[in-house]
Amino acid sequence: MSGGMTRWRYPSSGLPERAPASVLSILLTLFVAVLGGCATWRAPGPMDDTALRARAVSESLRGVHVSAAVLSSDDSRRITGADVNGAGIQPVWVEVRNQTRQTLWLLNAGTDPDYFSPLEVAWTFHTPLAGGSNAAIDTHFESLAFDNPIPPGATRDGILFTNPYYRVRVLNIDLLGLREFFPFTLFMPVPDQPATEEYERIVSRYTETDYVDLQDLTALRTALERLPCCATNAQGSAPGDPVNFVLVGETDNIAAALVRRGFRMDRRPFDDAQRLFGRQPDFVAREAGQGSLPTHWLRIWIAPLRYRGQAVFLVQAGRPLGGRAGIREGNTPALHPDVDEVRNLQMQDLLYSGSAASLGFVEGVGAADIEHPRNSLAGSRYYTDGLRAVMFFEIRPQAMSEVRVLDWVPALKLREAAAAAEHRHAGQ
Repeated sequence: MSGGMTRWRYPSSGLPERAPASVLSILLTLFVAVLGGCATWRAPGPMDDTALRARAVSESLRGVHVSAAVLSSDDSRRITGADVNGAGIQPVWVEVRNQTRQTLWLLNAGTDPDYFSPLEVAWTFHTPLAGGSNAAIDTHFESLAFDNPIPPGATRDGILFTNPYYRVRVLNIDLLGLREFFPFTLFMPVPDQPATEEYERIVSRYTETDYVDLQDLTALRTALERLPCCATNAQGSAPGDPVNFVLVGETDNIAAALVRRGFRMDRRPFDDAQRLFGRQPDFVAREAGQGSLPTHWLRIWIAPLRYRGQAVFLVQAGRPLGGRAGIREGNTPALHPDVDEVRNLQMQDLLYSGSAASLGFVEGVGAADIEHPRNSLAGSRYYTDGLRAVMFFEIRPQAMSEVRVLDWVPALKLREAAAAAEHRHAGQ
């Protein structure tokens, strides 16, 4: 090579005969950086949970006492020695005091079906060529984790590594004993994003005198059928998506059902375009699917109704046109036109939550067939049989075989009859 450049030749060994000084300099710099990275983690001292206990939320049930608190970013660095929150993981400190005569097991999958194991979190902070340091990281994270089981009379505490919630954390703690189940649902502030005032404002939106407390199913059905069919835009001048789902029950039980099915609070800017009772959704939940892309949304409004003292939530159950393939960051997705399919799938999904007690269908949305779809926002169009699904929730676990089907609009029987008629016609 001319110009005084270093010749780069590969002998039979497959290694360069002579590397340029610039390449060696880069490699040396990277090597030093790696060695420096190995030394970035330092094992913290003994865990100090004083601050966590001070803000913990607690509940008791039949001799079992549970306390829990979400770790802030500062808590995580102090306790784990790493920026766990910055890695997209939300550590939650949990303490269980077992004053029963039976051994209890905390079911991690009930807290978060996609929870992170301690070693999975530890691996995030491994560095190359640092076997000793990496082993110490593993050991430390395992020592912090909640330790099952909880013997009779014992107290256990530790950290669960979960997917993040924002503003308010809905935490399920499911404890299984011998033929006995202890379910807890705690609503906790997230320290880095305090929004307890907003949450309290939402859940106390109505005064006691604002609610109509209905005492029988016939009155509830009538009230649900008289509610608006759809949301509107902010001006009330254009129709929005249909309100095709209703959830009835104690707030804790409904929240627990959604968490157990993988829903997390996840509001996007375009959700607020939908208005019901003159306001944007009180809550928006999304279910994460394959590749962590949300498959469905539930836009939820607290209704000025109660059924025997229990909350009534009106819901838009929908998904974007094209499903997960139709999601584009920053865009307002069009509504998938077959809203009944989404409604029915969501109803089936929540049956697996272990909290569903009964279900039924009511009128109220208004039918629109596929040849004459109805308009919604963002250029969306949809068709529907015009029914709302209604689900009632109780304390888990509820057996799916025991779920009661209300004989309101006999939508399921009509589908069964149509399928039977089709089968008879095909056999002729």
